[in-house]
Amino acid sequence: MTLREQFTDRLKIAMKAGDHATTSTMRMITSRVKDLDIAARPKGVERIPDDEIQAALRSMVKTRREAIAFYQQGNRPELVAKELAEIELIEGFLPATLDQHALGQAVAEAVAATGAVSQKDMGKVMAALKAKHGGAIDMAAAGQLVKASLN
Repeated sequence: MTLREQFTDRLKIAMKAGDHATTSTMRMITSRVKDLDIAARPKGVERIPDDEIQAALRSMVKTRREAIAFYQQGNRPELVAKELAEIELIEGFLPATLDQHALGQAVAEAVAATGAVSQKDMGKVMAALKAKHGGAIDMAAAGQLVKASLN
């Protein structure tokens, strides 16, 4: 089942159940996907592939995590809870990411495979990680580990 089909099914279930929070989040997700489809049309792409949808979902999660920090500073626990619920729902459509230990091993393997020795080689290591692990890796966390290992 494609991600689009999963979104549609989840939206229908939420609407039938009267779950307004899930319905709202699912509509937000489908709206974002439609926006990306429209943006891709000049390139001759009718519908973006699932890997681009996953990238958009990761971006949505990142935005919500940033918002949580601001809501915590502003003492708005109800908004923090809303954002956390949205993150949980969005992450349900993403593949599981590597845990910290597995991420460390993947970084070490990529550094060794590319022969990286300095910060100038960071791009090669990141490209190797993305090629091998794709959506299963948190690129921001990986970037920090790569930077630390190349210092």
